[in-house]
Amino acid sequence: MAQNRKESVNPRPTDAELMILRVLWDRGPSTVREVHSALSTRQDSGYTTVLKLLQIMTDKGLVVRDESQRAHVYASRLGEHRTQRQIVGDLVDRAFGGSPAKLVLQALSGRRATHQELRDIRALLDQIEEGGAS
Repeated sequence: MAQNRKESVNPRPTDAELMILRVLWDRGPSTVREVHSALSTRQDSGYTTVLKLLQIMTDKGLVVRDESQRAHVYASRLGEHRTQRQIVGDLVDRAFGGSPAKLVLQALSGRRATHQELRDIRALLDQIEEGGAS
């Protein structure tokens, strides 16, 4: 029961919803037409499909809608990093038994990290060891 309550407060976006959220994070608040236009450069998607997804995302609490103008403007309710942290936390719990180390080891063994990414990971590990990050 607590699981359902958690999901209703912080719903997990679908792949299609994440694509729309990426547009909103990149562009900022946008109309359906603007989101549709941005998505059309990446894949074939219909205007009504984007509209329906944004309506669903509004109902789920993933986006907020400003209805003060004729063309409604949608914005992500949560920032990109907070959403990513939420998704990763859920993945760690469900697929890795709550172990962030297992997730990191699997991620680094499955794909090659750039030198900059490895430097960033080392810096984060140093920060965590010093007690400065959670």
